[in-house]
Amino acid sequence: MAMIEEVRRQFADIPELKAALQAMRRNIGRDADEWSSEDRAIFDAAGGKAEYGKCVAISTRSAIRQMVKPGLLAVAVPVLMGFIGGGAMLGGLLVGVTVSGVLLALFQSNAGGAWDNAKKSFEQGVEVQGQVHHKGSEAHKAAVVGDTVGDPFKDTSGPSLNILLKLVSVVAIIIAVWIP
Repeated sequence: MAMIEEVRRQFADIPELKAALQAMRRNIGRDADEWSSEDRAIFDAAGGKAEYGKCVAISTRSAIRQMVKPGLLAVAVPVLMGFIGGGAMLGGLLVGVTVSGVLLALFQSNAGGAWDNAKKSFEQGVEVQGQVHHKGSEAHKAAVVGDTVGDPFKDTSGPSLNILLKLVSVVAIIIAVWIP
């Protein structure tokens, strides 16, 4: 919410951004090439005027704050399992986390890449059941929605599971010497 408020503040307080937003509203549905030279100049004048550092600081603080609980969970669960249930329970946890985590990471990486490739193929034109679908078709729009899910799958969510697996494993190895 703080990010949205900051963006709204910048568009209200920075005259070039406010003017660029008005120029964009006047030209909704038109390519930038079709804009008047005056609107294009207004839009170009806004380049570099936004205060990106404030937006980055807000999102960074929020991301770190939101990662505290999952980080603690990844550290606390192996410790609790090891000391409460012993070595066998800790081993079972490691097996379960590794098998399910690797399978989920592989799924997310492959599915994300497939959705991305589907969108790209529709942009080039694809024949499906005798009908050719191009960019802008309903099938392409559906592929864009899939790509919206697929990009985080293959770029962030899938690879981050690798870090989670390593963290749980390292914590388990460290505490293993104290488990009776």
